[in-house]
Amino acid sequence: MKTLVVYLMADPETPELARAAVEGGADIVEIGFPFSDPLADGPVIRRAGERALARGMRTRQCLDVLASTRALVPDTPLIPMTYSSLLEAYGWERFAADVEGAGGTSMIIADLPAGERPEVRRVQLVAPTSTDERIAYAGEQTDGWLYLVALTGTTGARNDLSPELAGLVERARRLVAAPLYAGFGISTPEHARAAGELADGIVVGSRAVQVADDGPAALREYVSSLRGALDTI
Repeated sequence: MKTLVVYLMADPETPELARAAVEGGADIVEIGFPFSDPLADGPVIRRAGERALARGMRTRQCLDVLASTRALVPDTPLIPMTYSSLLEAYGWERFAADVEGAGGTSMIIADLPAGERPEVRRVQLVAPTSTDERIAYAGEQTDGWLYLVALTGTTGARNDLSPELAGLVERARRLVAAPLYAGFGISTPEHARAAGELADGIVVGSRAVQVADDGPAALREYVSSLRGALDTI
């Protein structure tokens, strides 16, 4: 079965939204910890992060959201996603310990390359621009699965699946033993099916964040449509 990862921004409503996503068929939930300068994020997630910050969502509040989400979805892997400056400010070891204490199962640090801070257990990211050497090294270091950034650019829903993904998957398959999950630009059931035919799972972010604005029921239905597409493979 293909793995479905859904990204949500940390907000007071996130625990209920995460439960709805899991009810819709999400296997893993990423929870974005907002950062003021999110270089890898496109306009949808950037705006969601700005809104979260305006609502007072700082690291401590995000950890509380993580703990509340864990209480509602006790068996679902929960992975905070953020940037290294946040950990620098909070304290690297303290952050890792508090994430684990709040129920996080790993983390993603979007701007921290493999090899830096190797003591921080995390899911590594590779992109079409990554060298074979870099892909192999990230695959050795990654925690559980390798995040394939499907395109060169920022996050965001797009009309078509990235043509760069197939080549990236082919290279990573030769070099990496860990499961490969593709993200960036996957927003429709058709995208989900096409990406799932290449990779072991998919990550859906921007479109999930947009749908989440309409509440848990809308998100549950949307995630269910992605799950249905993946289950046809």
